[in-house]
Amino acid sequence: MSPQRRAISAIGLEKSYGRGDERVKVLDGIDLTVESGTVFSLLGPNGAGKTTAVRILATLADADGGTARVAGYDVRTQRRQVRRAVSLTGQFASVDEKQTGEENLRMMARLHGLSRADAHRRAADLLERFGLTTAGRRLTRTYSGGMRRRLDLAAGLVGEPEVIFLDEPTTGLDLRSRQELWQVVRELSAGGSTVFLTTQYLEEADQLADRIAVLDGGRLVAEGTAPELKSRVSGHRLDLVLADAAAYERLAPLAVRRSPDTLTLGLPTDGTATRVRALLDEVDPARRDVVSFAVHSVTLDDVFMALTGQGAARTPDTDPLTTEEPTHV
Repeated sequence: MSPQRRAISAIGLEKSYGRGDERVKVLDGIDLTVESGTVFSLLGPNGAGKTTAVRILATLADADGGTARVAGYDVRTQRRQVRRAVSLTGQFASVDEKQTGEENLRMMARLHGLSRADAHRRAADLLERFGLTTAGRRLTRTYSGGMRRRLDLAAGLVGEPEVIFLDEPTTGLDLRSRQELWQVVRELSAGGSTVFLTTQYLEEADQLADRIAVLDGGRLVAEGTAPELKSRVSGHRLDLVLADAAAYERLAPLAVRRSPDTLTLGLPTDGTATRVRALLDEVDPARRDVVSFAVHSVTLDDVFMALTGQGAARTPDTDPLTTEEPTHV
């Protein structure tokens, strides 16, 4: 990949919080490369450093070490150029509830230096693009969660950014609203924008991302396409419902997915009948411990658990000292 095609390039990023012996290293020398016009997803458990990485790349925080360039500009020495080239939409909608949707977008356009006439046209274009034309003259406090998120994203696109950072953009949305936002992300990528996505929903990365990186303990533990990451675990998963807690505990170290409440364990397999039969004989030779079983294709949840030793994250990222509501850059 040539440097000219890199929307984001980071080498050895480091960041710690706290003082003295209580300092916590959130990023421990991570390298990131994101090609222009692609969707890149950064996954990791809560507190893994996802939001910290986004804040550094968007110039909202300084790295303790390492270098990074976004849209060709150095995030440390060319902050103004970076900020003109990017937008950041965080976990919480940052629209003004006392204004209409149209007024929010026109205000953002004026802040970007557009004339009144151009701001009016830009707001109208974005309202149409995001399916908000009818609601454009309503106060945003009357909007549903999905509408507010679409307006928030539209506001981030007023300046036509080259790189779009979406930090947990669908947190708190219902399934329909999430799927609507997924379609927006696909359209942005198809239009040539680069999207850097962090998400608490692993299926979201599976659906949208061209490449995925997994962050754990401040380090990147894996990177690749969704199929490449899944192949690191296995092609399929054999889910076993165990007869009792003793059988569950005995087989738990072999599992890539665990559900103690239902005494269910997921074991990697290639999915063939021969291997499934052999695996059942291996784990339950006396045929007393396994009550039932089912074969499933491996998901990113399985990859996540295998690589990080944790279940899929289901709550927003909570890096130290980064809990304020993100704002548009």
